[in-house]
Amino acid sequence: MEHLAEQHRDNAALPWTRYVAVGDSFTEGVGDPSPDSPGGLRGWADRFAEVLHEKNPELAYANLAVRGKLIQQIMDEQVENALELRPDLISVCAGGNDVIRPGTDPDEVAAKLEQLISKLKSGGATVLVFTGVDVAFQPVFRSIRGKVAIFNENVRKVAQRQDAIVVDQWAIEELQDSRYWAGDRLHLNALGHHTIARATLDALNVPHELQPLEPPTLPERSWQAARKDDVVWAKEHLVPWVIRRIKHVSSGDNIVAKRPEPSSPVAPREGQA
Repeated sequence: MEHLAEQHRDNAALPWTRYVAVGDSFTEGVGDPSPDSPGGLRGWADRFAEVLHEKNPELAYANLAVRGKLIQQIMDEQVENALELRPDLISVCAGGNDVIRPGTDPDEVAAKLEQLISKLKSGGATVLVFTGVDVAFQPVFRSIRGKVAIFNENVRKVAQRQDAIVVDQWAIEELQDSRYWAGDRLHLNALGHHTIARATLDALNVPHELQPLEPPTLPERSWQAARKDDVVWAKEHLVPWVIRRIKHVSSGDNIVAKRPEPSSPVAPREGQA
């Protein structure tokens, strides 16, 4: 796939006319609210598609991702729908919700990812895949850092075998900064999604004018204030997440894809990040 990326490094004409995104909350755009976007969420995939659309106004974009989905659910619920849309470019970020769950095997998750990618490539599309973020900065998930690293190595190996292009989130140092994350500490905010859009364009060697955004200045906080914030966060976000796991329910239950049919990406209002 490297030859395809090199082909348009300095060429404004892109080889894709129909882009479809599949996955979970990361690709749905959770953490990046926008009243001008379908479903009230923008996210990196919308931002990425907007740049592709600037270079090719004929480009159509669909986003089938739904928050909370496990990799088997993505395979069962999104892959066939994606292929029916006849894309020539597909992004898939899947397996993250599986890997963070206790007792899951990153090798088994990666094996399912390879099946998923193989199906998506059956239509001849260029396929983008994503490694997981380095969770060293996040105390709650630091204990599974090794598990994520194993999954990432599998992602790279699978991508090589399947001739897919990797967007390496593990290597993006900005994502170690809490200012790139939403208040739930589980999803990227607008700054983080902008950063992923840039990384995805760079992975495909698509010329673009998206510049790094300056994060806001961190307010000075005492140790006591930080711990109080941790307690509030645990009550509002961590505990509900654990309860959903116990009850076997998902944040994506009764949620439908925000862009089920290909259409032109809608740019945000002027002045929006």
